[in-house]
Amino acid sequence: MKRIEWNGLDAAGREAALARPMQSRAAALRDGTEAIIADVRARGDAALVELTARYDGAKLTALAVTEAEFAAAEARLPVELKAAVLEAAARIEYFHRAAAPTPVSVETAPGVTVERVLRPIRRVGLYVPAGGAPLPSTAIMLGVPAAIAGCREVVLCTPVQANGRCDDAVLFAARATGVTRVFKLGGAQAIAAMAYGTASVPRCDKLFGPGNAWVTEAKLQVAGDPAGAAIDMPAGPSEVLVIADADADPRFIAADLLSQAEHGPDSQVLLVSPSAAQLDAVEIEVERQRRELPRAEVAASALGESRLILVADLDEAVEVSNRYAPEHLIIQTENPRALLDAVESAGSVFLGEWTPESVGDYCSGSNHVLPTYGYARSYSGVSVASFQKQVTVQELSAQGLRNIGPCAAILAEAEQLEAHRRAVTLRLAAMDAAA
Repeated sequence: MKRIEWNGLDAAGREAALARPMQSRAAALRDGTEAIIADVRARGDAALVELTARYDGAKLTALAVTEAEFAAAEARLPVELKAAVLEAAARIEYFHRAAAPTPVSVETAPGVTVERVLRPIRRVGLYVPAGGAPLPSTAIMLGVPAAIAGCREVVLCTPVQANGRCDDAVLFAARATGVTRVFKLGGAQAIAAMAYGTASVPRCDKLFGPGNAWVTEAKLQVAGDPAGAAIDMPAGPSEVLVIADADADPRFIAADLLSQAEHGPDSQVLLVSPSAAQLDAVEIEVERQRRELPRAEVAASALGESRLILVADLDEAVEVSNRYAPEHLIIQTENPRALLDAVESAGSVFLGEWTPESVGDYCSGSNHVLPTYGYARSYSGVSVASFQKQVTVQELSAQGLRNIGPCAAILAEAEQLEAHRRAVTLRLAAMDAAA
């Protein structure tokens, strides 16, 4: 891991110190994704079957998961795994219901009522990766808020294995959240199918979920097409930033850093501390624990782009974190909540030594679909609100228009929008004539 002394850097050095690994949008990736999307749009299911055979090695006669396949997947799963999925889903539902937006109705002036009503997005598409490793937790994180929001139709795509099956745990998790339309599709072709629709896959209004570079590129392309679909957020590789004081346990810190580093070679992990001794201890502990991991080489690649940053104090550590805007922020200090008010930009925050990032990934109740690559400066993680539209409503009585109409007329005149002004003044004149 690269060692950095923050106060020894100039502005350019600080920017370089917090740079993410280069996110590849090479011409080959862009062009290849564009070609896949065009093929799916032109040939529909036939293209999906051919692409699935080419990339996943599965020759499909049908794209949709059947009732018998759902039942068989559930029967094959260990009882303890099914129980864990249901436990996590219940906890995630509990938090997401409590945090969901609520309707609002206020009287902004006598006779003037303004409301906010909530409407679910009609049809949403969920993508659950299963390339390097299946992610049933993502099915929960997306399916639960979609159900709470009341989306009428929920479609889920997940890659198929060479044996023609989708991952058993992903299918069980999807069904546990009420998702019954699952398609054996992965990669850019799955995103294209949900964005534009085919004979088998319905066209969706908004797409959700993480994925590899091809999935990410496909989401960006369909989101930029007026005929495509909206997406939850831009995404990049997974990341974590840990703020630690001298008394934090280096074993815990190392474990948290490695839990993100094992995601992939382009993941990034940072430790920010005012204690040089802590940085030393964590560096040693990271290497010791890394060698014990099944994905040790993947973690090693990620650590090559990671940072150990020495700062003057914890206040400066928070400043560094806000500048980086991490997907996950872990604060392991004597009084972590004392720093929380100063945190401005982070996808999700984990306070204290007994709060590993892993619990947020699986079962604490928060959502693990979060903004990465610095997008936490302006985006939030997935929630019930992500699956809803907030529609404002206003209703005026005659007296209400008398009260605020002159204000609207003056502003319309200032903007030289005469029809706007007359839409108000004609009504006011009609009131006067009837009086």
